[in-house]
Amino acid sequence: MPALDGRGTSLAGVHVASLSLTDFRSYPEVELVLEPGATAFVGPNGQGKTNLVEALGYVATHSSHRVATDAPLVRHGAQRAIVRAAVVRDDRRALIEIEINPGRANRARVNRSPVPRPRDALGLLRTVLFAPEDLALVKGDPSERRRFMDDLLVARVPRFAGVRADYERVLKQRNALLRTAAATRAGRRRGGRRQEDDAAFAAAGAGDVLSTLEVWDSHLVSHGAELLAARLRLVDALRPLVAKAYATLAPSSGLADLEYRPSGLSTDIPTLGTNRELLAEHLRAGLAEARQAELERGVTLVGPHRDDLLLRLGELPARGYASHGESWSFALALRLAAYDLLRADGGDPVLILDDVFAELDGQRRRRLTEIVAPAEQVLITAAVPDDVPPELAGARFDVMEGNVTRVR
Repeated sequence: MPALDGRGTSLAGVHVASLSLTDFRSYPEVELVLEPGATAFVGPNGQGKTNLVEALGYVATHSSHRVATDAPLVRHGAQRAIVRAAVVRDDRRALIEIEINPGRANRARVNRSPVPRPRDALGLLRTVLFAPEDLALVKGDPSERRRFMDDLLVARVPRFAGVRADYERVLKQRNALLRTAAATRAGRRRGGRRQEDDAAFAAAGAGDVLSTLEVWDSHLVSHGAELLAARLRLVDALRPLVAKAYATLAPSSGLADLEYRPSGLSTDIPTLGTNRELLAEHLRAGLAEARQAELERGVTLVGPHRDDLLLRLGELPARGYASHGESWSFALALRLAAYDLLRADGGDPVLILDDVFAELDGQRRRRLTEIVAPAEQVLITAAVPDDVPPELAGARFDVMEGNVTRVR
């Protein structure tokens, strides 16, 4: 039997067998034993239910679905938080430990042995998390949809965590140079000497900034083309799955479709395809065309960090036109498509439904239940027992005032 790892090994039959938290959110300490099948965490709002499933999501993605930084994840007064999860594939077990250190580098262990980088532990646990925050996938800013794509890329192929990190590092450096250039120009203008073009700017003493910028251009194009090609392949794979899931959840609505919208490229994506060399060529041309505007504004205007995923219902964009129910169905369809895609790669991801059923009408609740019930492991949070569909009745924990109690 192949070992459980993050390098593409089949993960059939995977479930989380235990979860241990130290100083994570509201919990000084908590230890839970979990089982395959459905498990519900039930209790009033504000008692810590979501903190438990958020911790598992963090093990899988190294990020939270609720906050953008790690600091809120550490209990007030503590210096760090530790999340441990035992992941079982058939009779093989992997213990994953993530130490969260706000303001410093996080650390990770697998089977109690340190790994060189936390991202080396990615892929050992894969989750698909449904939450009320998912409505932002439809109604929110493009950054929400970019994160959805990139998190799914990493879940499928963990090495893309490195590609994304490299791109973000280059982008940060390039933006710092552009801010320097913009500040220099602004200072000279205040002195009555306005640069008309890059040549004049270089002659004025900023040529080193421009030459260094060209070096970072090459890095941005290289990493950006790889990330862009991967996103385009992902969208092609998601498109039919999203359409199918949406039709199941809301059969009377229009056709759900996806379209990737790049920033600053001079040609349409269908013309470019997913060829990295061709994408790199057009990214480089886009940067050259935007150079003057970037030097004026001090920020990178072209690249995957500014792209968007257009969600469409029929002929109209979902954002701004879809009703609340249609938006919810589209958000659920995106998550269900991600689930189907990960299953097709090999093995069920753990499904997490964080206070989702309370947000759904009866029809959508029944259809979502039918889809997720066969999963290897489903973890549900709910304010009251009646919010858990009978078809997902299984193990239950009551959560009250920070205490997590198994109901027999």
